[in-house]
Amino acid sequence: MSTNQDNDAPLPEGWETRTSRSTGMTYYLNLYTKKSQWERPEAPADPTEVRCSHILVKHADSRRPSSWREEKITRSKDEALEILKGYRKQIVAKQADFAEIASKYSDCSSAKRGGDLGMFGRGQMQKPFEEEAFKLKVGQLGHPVETDSGVHIILRTA
Repeated sequence: MSTNQDNDAPLPEGWETRTSRSTGMTYYLNLYTKKSQWERPEAPADPTEVRCSHILVKHADSRRPSSWREEKITRSKDEALEILKGYRKQIVAKQADFAEIASKYSDCSSAKRGGDLGMFGRGQMQKPFEEEAFKLKVGQLGHPVETDSGVHIILRTA
């Protein structure tokens, strides 16, 4: 049984307290799935979909070592990672805007949208990318992630 002290603690992320119009009792709404429950949630709600932007830097070992920017990409994975870390550093230091860097330098066709990938659910992206994207909070910039496509930094936008 919950104590009053427990009920005063903030709810885990992704949940909201509501009051039933018919009974006046408190219930909890998962903001992602819109499902409700009577029991106070113990863990953060897991979103079913997220929206992210990313910057992709391909390298010679990428599954398709070419992009809209370069016909044949010859840089090593380590070089790609260093380039990406440089972009991340500029963004974090507010010396550059994420969308600007993505538009100019990302090796993904999403560059024309400032890196925006739109909404996506689980199972739609390569596993390492998905895991990082779903871990991030809205507005949070991730650390470099390696996939078969190359190396990415992800910004969760919704």
